[in-house]
Amino acid sequence: MWGDIRSVHFVGICGTAMASTAVALKKRGFMVTGSDLNPYPPMSTFLAEHGIEVLPGYSEDHLAHRPDLVVIGNAISRGNPEAEYCLEQKLRYCSLPELVRETFLRGKRCIVVTGTHGKTTTAALLAWVFEHNGLRPGFLIGGLPLNFEGGARFTDSEWFIIEGDEYDTAFFDKRSKFVHYLPECVILNNLEFDHADIFPDLAAIQRSFEQLIRLIPRNGLLLANGDDPHVRPLLDVRFCPVREFGFGDHNAVRAFNLQLGAGASQFEIPSYRFHINLPGEFNVRNALAVVACAKHYGLSNRQIQCAFDTFLGVRRRLEVRGVVDGVTVIDDFAHHPTAIRVTLEALRLKYPRQRLWAVFEPRSNTTRRRVFQNDLPAAFGAADCVLIAQVARLEQLPAEERLDPEKLVTDLRAAGKQALHLPEVESIVAHLARETEGGDVVVILSNGGFGGIHEKLLDRLQRRARVGAASAGARV
Repeated sequence: MWGDIRSVHFVGICGTAMASTAVALKKRGFMVTGSDLNPYPPMSTFLAEHGIEVLPGYSEDHLAHRPDLVVIGNAISRGNPEAEYCLEQKLRYCSLPELVRETFLRGKRCIVVTGTHGKTTTAALLAWVFEHNGLRPGFLIGGLPLNFEGGARFTDSEWFIIEGDEYDTAFFDKRSKFVHYLPECVILNNLEFDHADIFPDLAAIQRSFEQLIRLIPRNGLLLANGDDPHVRPLLDVRFCPVREFGFGDHNAVRAFNLQLGAGASQFEIPSYRFHINLPGEFNVRNALAVVACAKHYGLSNRQIQCAFDTFLGVRRRLEVRGVVDGVTVIDDFAHHPTAIRVTLEALRLKYPRQRLWAVFEPRSNTTRRRVFQNDLPAAFGAADCVLIAQVARLEQLPAEERLDPEKLVTDLRAAGKQALHLPEVESIVAHLARETEGGDVVVILSNGGFGGIHEKLLDRLQRRARVGAASAGARV
């Protein structure tokens, strides 16, 4: 099926992994096209930089050239014009995980990085540790690691590092994506309830991870967070080795003597002290997982630390988008209460005396719902001021199932926070331009484009700075 493919069309190309794979295929000489409904940076920019035009919306006309293969993203449902055309015309189609498995993973030593939180950072850090030490791994990461040109690379190395997402594969394959990835080693960082649109409860998520664990060969390895109560029930297996990492005494790979600084962290294992240029306890756990994996495959502590020293991070993970008129604007992908909490705690470490604004868009399929209504207020504990945007795709959910932003604001105020529900991007930008002062830090929390809020805010702050400078000049 795969040997005669020369042209590939991606339906939903602006997904992070979709875009990264599309660019990697183009570099290999394939003719690549793609379509998406609402392309937004950084992936739309990334595609444009590599000469791939994003066809706007979905239309049968986009498939008029009859590509050899159509890759259908997992956000695409029945009724999509391009998906329907594929089925009707008997075009060859597959999911992205299927394409990656059959084209790039067969015969490789695959390390699959999984868990509710920290997958992207952990996978990017592990890929850099291998790269820095000459192993030239292939990788597919759900973000843009700053040490590499993109989120995907396919090499002739025996190593492949892949971010394993538990979300379903496609409308025609409801298994989790990661079951396609032929794991030799699985890193299981943590487990919480998420993806409320496809999983009814935490037990269903655990069953999906059990399915992945059953695919690890007897000469493979399960590396698991031994401190996580939702992970531990999955570790009683006999068919593959299991090694636990964490902070508790029972872990085989244990970190202690943590030092959490403004922009960096340090931790020890019995034989070595590591330093990582990432803030917060959560990133120590990510780094510890990388240490455990890299040491298992023969890298020394010193080799790992040398890579840590030059790791640059990942786009949209505590990414400073600009500092204008004394206001620092940060972009972060956090959208689950735990991710919001650890992001804000890390920022509080980095900016201990500055006023911290959190701007949150309830956009994921879980945070749009009331699932976390009572958990979200505590997640903003490290922020001083909180602005809540409109629930995304509001019309797709019955009112009784939706997150209630007004109640969230009421609960935040009861906890002593300055909080507002400002539905529109323009009203949020206007409020921030009016109320922020030099020294303030604004973090935008969303797993989407959020209406271009980052650029709009930076532009408004620039105008504010010019007006202020003109006013000062007039007074002189």
